[in-house]
Amino acid sequence: MESLTTLLPILLIGVVFYLLIMRPARNRQKRQQEMLSAVQPGARIMTTAGVYGTVVEVEDEDMSVEIAPGVTVRMVKAAIGRVLTEPESPELEAGPSTSPSKPDDPS
Repeated sequence: MESLTTLLPILLIGVVFYLLIMRPARNRQKRQQEMLSAVQPGARIMTTAGVYGTVVEVEDEDMSVEIAPGVTVRMVKAAIGRVLTEPESPELEAGPSTSPSKPDDPS
């Protein structure tokens, strides 16, 4: 009976560790793998380095991504941070504003 009371806290710590650390990490990894396998040419992506681009070609473990008109880079699929469903901000699609800003005139 005494060995059970000594073993119970260790088992409880193991269960809590699994529920708080291992299970969520496994679910995150599963979602990431599903996202990577679903990437198709034409998808807008953001890499883990923060580079935005459009997938041009997908092979087994790597892909070609157009990061600017006529500029294509080859990278591994694992470099995808997320797949974008819409532009992150209007500036990305329209480019930077060319109108000069005026300082406020207090008079």
